[in-house]
Amino acid sequence: MSINIKKYTLLSLCLISLSAAAQKAKPLFDGKTLTGWKSVAGAASYKVEDGMIVGTMVKGTPNSFLITEKEYGDFVLELDVKLEGSTTNTGVQTRSHIKPEANNGRGLVYGRQMEIDPTPRAWTGGIYDEARRLWLYPLELNTAAKPLYKKEEFNHYRIECIGNETKTWVNGSPVAYVIDTLDQSGFIGLQVHGIGSNFENDGKKVYFKNITIQTEGLKPKAFPKGIYAVNLTPNTLSAYEKANGYKLLFDGKSNKGWVGAYKNAFPAKGWQIADGVLSVQSSNGAESTNGGDIVTTDQYTAFDLSFEFKLTPGANSGVKYFVTLSENNSGSAIGLEYQVLDDVLHPDAKLGRDGNRTLGSLYDLITAKKEARFLRPIGSWNNGRVVVYPNNKVEHYLNGVKVVEYVRGSEEFKKIVAISKYKDWKNFGQAPKGHILIQDHGNAVSFRTIKLKTL
Repeated sequence: MSINIKKYTLLSLCLISLSAAAQKAKPLFDGKTLTGWKSVAGAASYKVEDGMIVGTMVKGTPNSFLITEKEYGDFVLELDVKLEGSTTNTGVQTRSHIKPEANNGRGLVYGRQMEIDPTPRAWTGGIYDEARRLWLYPLELNTAAKPLYKKEEFNHYRIECIGNETKTWVNGSPVAYVIDTLDQSGFIGLQVHGIGSNFENDGKKVYFKNITIQTEGLKPKAFPKGIYAVNLTPNTLSAYEKANGYKLLFDGKSNKGWVGAYKNAFPAKGWQIADGVLSVQSSNGAESTNGGDIVTTDQYTAFDLSFEFKLTPGANSGVKYFVTLSENNSGSAIGLEYQVLDDVLHPDAKLGRDGNRTLGSLYDLITAKKEARFLRPIGSWNNGRVVVYPNNKVEHYLNGVKVVEYVRGSEEFKKIVAISKYKDWKNFGQAPKGHILIQDHGNAVSFRTIKLKTL
């Protein structure tokens, strides 16, 4: 009996050892050849030199990629990358795909990419959706990670794709966190960014080495609390978001937690809840004359509010905060407003001062500083965010990029109120607490994934 026990124990230890070995990270690049990889899209060259994959920038060609012939689902990818120069960028594709017929048969790569960005913008480790939805996680959402990148040196990257979650680390520190239902599998790709006719970067190189991947025995690495997560799953909160104190203000099914402004119940008309979406229904484009504005039943002081919105052509709406419902008894309620607007087709974009009624602006007070490349087309979902800190500093974000910053009650704030349409409202925007409001401006606008945490 003792001999059998010894044999069984020895066999068990061997199996455990084999299992542990199978779960370790494996090389994705053999250090000698490009076996298992292929070049697509642009004409940049990829060669093996001194145990590294070296990509060389070429002017006049689009983005180039060296992609794995195999596709991967869940994995942890780690690698070291050095990028020459500081006026271009590169990246690593994950779970990506290709349209082979595009670019005259060279192909168009699309999918989530971890950015490597040596420019003053410093978004290394952020997540970009190449040739599709564009930026998902700019580093305006985690500014503490901006200094992690070391110019003209090898930087170490960890990319974790497990289930719907993608996380990144730069030189051992956590950077970006995206929860996304698209792309459960796809290839991995090493980018050499197109440089157009930029002679400065022509011939500069990107070096990739120590590329390993783990696909078995995966255990998610914890992110510390306090880092903003982009959750693209409608009307849900991840375990991480719940642990960070977020709550849904709209459950995707009912009007729970919302009533009409100046009313005790949710409007009987003018609003629709269907397919996980809260929508203002189109009427005559007038302000608060159909269903009227809706407000949260709760009030808030310092908070981090996020919401998704989708505009129809020419539409106008807004998300207001610090709404006290004490200024009027009917009509449009007064409050600080994150403007939601079709800047091209709605006339309000040309009113006010210097564009301070455009999308993302603090309505009629501060113009949103935004670039067209961070906007998504009318009819697409956009991400809005308002952060109010305990010290009354306020920030507006649009698709992850900060577009407005100010301090409630400051002398500068009071000066801009004094020359605005709110000049006759005593202490406008300075209430200690207030409701969150979604505006009925008579146009069809949709909202979802409305979440908030108190600060």
